[in-house]
Amino acid sequence: MPIDNNLVENSIRPIAIGRRNWLFAGSHEAAQISAMLYSLFATCKLHNIEPIQWLTEVLSKIKDHPINKIKELLPENYYATKS
Repeated sequence: MPIDNNLVENSIRPIAIGRRNWLFAGSHEAAQISAMLYSLFATCKLHNIEPIQWLTEVLSKIKDHPINKIKELLPENYYATKS
């Protein structure tokens, strides 16, 4: 009986597409920023958080948020600080 690996292939497809797209990011810094955002959005997906909602909320809070508590704004801590 053949082993079905569709789930694995589907889970790594965005990484392969991202890797190809990062080659044409324009600069090394732009590629790093893209990779960082991709990682944050993947973490949102892992925790069943809507990425755009999370990003919108973080951008509205970050200017007044204490730097020593910045980890509270990460996706894995999103619900703990949600008011």
